[in-house]
Amino acid sequence: MTRPVVGVIGNAHFVDNRFAVQLVGERNLRAVADVANALPLMFAGVPDITDVGELLGAVDGILLTGARANVHPARFRVEPHPGHEPYDEGRDAMALALIEVCVAKGVPILGICRGFQEMNVAFGGSLHPEIRELPGRMNHRMFRLETGEIHPDPNVVFGDRHDVTLVRGGAFARLFGRETIRVNSLHGQGILEPGGRVLVEGVAEDGTIEAIRIAEAPGFALGVQWHAEYDAHSNPVNRALFEAFGAALIEAGGRCRES
Repeated sequence: MTRPVVGVIGNAHFVDNRFAVQLVGERNLRAVADVANALPLMFAGVPDITDVGELLGAVDGILLTGARANVHPARFRVEPHPGHEPYDEGRDAMALALIEVCVAKGVPILGICRGFQEMNVAFGGSLHPEIRELPGRMNHRMFRLETGEIHPDPNVVFGDRHDVTLVRGGAFARLFGRETIRVNSLHGQGILEPGGRVLVEGVAEDGTIEAIRIAEAPGFALGVQWHAEYDAHSNPVNRALFEAFGAALIEAGGRCRES
């Protein structure tokens, strides 16, 4: 049996500060391949390279990954600031267009970290560049040593940091079979105001939005703020998320390609 194909968005990157490349983290690809049981297909997060219609004719679903770059503030009507760089405006344009079409057509889409934030912006929501600056919020950025350097052990950096309370009876609570989960945290930017069709289904201990779904979407359309791809093989919460994504790909694949 042929596996479903998942398009995994690329991120702008420069090798040696000179050579432009599109970059995708391997853990995203392995989570798609090994847990969602699909074939990951990297595509350029650049609108003049990747045509949305042609892309959706070749894939059964879309994974919007995390990335270092923030969504450009102009996308949610805020002035940019040098302190909140870098940006990846090509990916902004590609992702926001994709989200609207995927939701309209019922193409399964999963947003992680930046992808989760993009889903909110696509439906008119706003972001805050530094969630930790809001009153009462914790520091959601990756774990660092006292020297300011990133901790050398990735299992510490990506270790579970805080609880998330899920909406009772919501999509995530049903998916995980519980109303409280524990997740990692590696982000500065986060949702400030949810978009018009964005339903909040999970909130951290400090009130930070961590899980969303798109209302009235005909297909799988979920987003999470944490990096679910990191330990999707071993973490029961993240494994369940990617397995559900994989099941949605099989269910919707034929119908999406026909449309």
